[in-house]
Amino acid sequence: MSNDSQGLVKGEAAMMLAPSGSASSQGPPLSPSTASKAPELPDELVQAGWSKCWSRRENRPYYFNRFTNQSLWEVPVLGQHDVISDPLGLNAAPAEGGDSNLGNGQRKRRSSEEQGGGPNSFKRAKVEPTTPISPSTPGVKPWSSAAEDKQAQSATPTTPSPAPAPYRPAVIYWDLDVQTNAVIREQAPASHHLPPHPEIELQRAQLVTKLRQHYHELCHQREGIDPPRESFNRWLLERKVIDKGHDPLLPSDCDPVISPSMFREVMNDIPIRLSRIKYKEEARKLLFKYAEAAKKMIDSRNASPESRKVVKWNAEDTMNWLRRDHSASKEDYMDRLEHLRQQCGPHVAAVAKDSVEGICSKIYQLSAEYSRRLRQTHLSLLQDPPTEACASPPQSRLVYCYPVRLAIPSPPLPRVELHFENDMACLRFRGEMVKVNRGHFSKLELLYRYSCIDDPRFDKFLSRVWCLLKRYQVMFGSGANEGSGLQGALPVLVFQTLNRQFGVSFECFASPLNCYFKQFCSAFPDTDGFFGSRGPFLSFCPVSGSFEANPPFCEELMDAMVTHFEDLLDQSSEPLSFIVFVPEWRDPVTPALTRMEGSRFLRHQLSIPAYEHEYRSGSQHICKRDEMYYRAVHGTAVLFLQNDAGFAKWAPTPERLAELTAAYRASSTRISSLSSPGPAHISPGDRDSAPKTSDRTQSNVLSPGGHDDNNNNDNNSSGDSGSSSSPRDKVSTV
Repeated sequence: MSNDSQGLVKGEAAMMLAPSGSASSQGPPLSPSTASKAPELPDELVQAGWSKCWSRRENRPYYFNRFTNQSLWEVPVLGQHDVISDPLGLNAAPAEGGDSNLGNGQRKRRSSEEQGGGPNSFKRAKVEPTTPISPSTPGVKPWSSAAEDKQAQSATPTTPSPAPAPYRPAVIYWDLDVQTNAVIREQAPASHHLPPHPEIELQRAQLVTKLRQHYHELCHQREGIDPPRESFNRWLLERKVIDKGHDPLLPSDCDPVISPSMFREVMNDIPIRLSRIKYKEEARKLLFKYAEAAKKMIDSRNASPESRKVVKWNAEDTMNWLRRDHSASKEDYMDRLEHLRQQCGPHVAAVAKDSVEGICSKIYQLSAEYSRRLRQTHLSLLQDPPTEACASPPQSRLVYCYPVRLAIPSPPLPRVELHFENDMACLRFRGEMVKVNRGHFSKLELLYRYSCIDDPRFDKFLSRVWCLLKRYQVMFGSGANEGSGLQGALPVLVFQTLNRQFGVSFECFASPLNCYFKQFCSAFPDTDGFFGSRGPFLSFCPVSGSFEANPPFCEELMDAMVTHFEDLLDQSSEPLSFIVFVPEWRDPVTPALTRMEGSRFLRHQLSIPAYEHEYRSGSQHICKRDEMYYRAVHGTAVLFLQNDAGFAKWAPTPERLAELTAAYRASSTRISSLSSPGPAHISPGDRDSAPKTSDRTQSNVLSPGGHDDNNNNDNNSSGDSGSSSSPRDKVSTV
């Protein structure tokens, strides 16, 4: 912050309110001679929100805090407690000096201030202090929330005052002291990623929201259905597996253009979405709606005479049966529905195929156009736009893994405001607010200090945190509990056991918000690299190390993950181990699980039964403590993929496996006391409520490691009768 903005001795300073709340009294402005006598504010006070103003009525300077709305005649002392947020001074840091035992709000004021407020005075609303949590590293100054607040003050020497103690989370769900054993080949800085910028992130959020609205409108206009729940989120995941475009979120260069994931999920909701049934009347109503919708659809589309005849005959026969038989049981209705789907499903899918492909194609084309516009705007903000550079030669030096470095320097970033509301840190940019609890806020600060090398003063910290939180908020959607399963994580006890018994020190699928170790791979290297990310796992090539892999439950991504595992294990002769956690889907079994079970690198397989283990919520950075864990309604397969050297070093011995099982058992003891236990229990009777399908449909649920994508391979599988869009539509969500 420049001296002009800190001194506030002319112009705008005359309009600032005096401590008594009145600025109408006339008086001469602070003369240069008087200003030179008054000491300038130290940088620590400026960062805490203090500025020096001029009282025209009292004809003397005073000090005003824009965060707490305090006004003082004396120079404030940093570290003293605030009477508004801490009236008893319980959290006050000790200070020296005879008058320093009084807080900033307890100092004696002039008689003019002790009088009642005049006609021009007003009472300011209570605002929590927004003094940032400064780095505790010795010699490092507190970070600023604006890039223009970097200029040092030519201040007279003042007595240093103790900094406020950093926030200590009550419960910690991470261990950032674990050092990595992952070894990679040295890499050049990433030149194809642009540094994050709040302006661009705000535009990206608006465009993604607009794209979601287009998807919703297309499903309504063309098929008369609501879009399958979270199908857009899973479309983003599936597209990014094959996307070669430049935008970190919006797909722009994919082959094929039509997404198998989106096509499959929309088709499974045609002609209507089938829900889980518990009672006979619900089954009867659902059967009638399906027959009516199938008949209406075949009449309104360009269907062949044979298809029209088959569908209309089966629909009318079902309606006549419903009118004639009123004593049928729930099982009778469900069997009849399954028969109707088998007879009409192929014909309905044939007439809807072109329309659904048009929806997928249109969404992709809009995404590519938005990505191109964002790229152009982002390049215009950079001081030195990147040039097309030739590919850097591969490095041969082996080093321990380190965070992603961007080759393009970050431009000056705009101001992001910070304030605290109870236990939440709120960051605001241009009216857009994102929130994170104070525990995870302090975690992000630690990760930033460990990983960021271009911002030692934390000048860009708040802007980059805002971009990070906004990116994940936009990706997961803004609906209630939407996306909370896309960032699920293993329990803390399981992570501790993996590290202690198998030397695990790295997560293959995580984010700065849900990681346990400070070394991890994540989806967005541009925003996450400053907080420790090693980049996307499919681009990460370790030579040795022990890794935990808890992938998004997206079949396309899991299949690509297995291919990457086998390539790495086959190429390396150093100790290399991957402990993989995937859902145990058996009917039908997923290709990724089948490939891992038949892999020559498989050393052991462990099965954790459903309802006997839990995971941490993906919204752990904003949820309540009693909503942190939820039960898994599907079994989890734990597979140990290791080369010979990795097996010799981290072999899954019976003793180690017993420790891992005991860790799961110990963590699941809290399940009975959870107020938000996650997916509701499905009784045996409920399992037959929907048309008989794959267990995956009934037991799919939130991903423990990253995402909860369950894409069924059979378009007409009645497994989607619970809902075709998401496992969290088939069972109740957290």
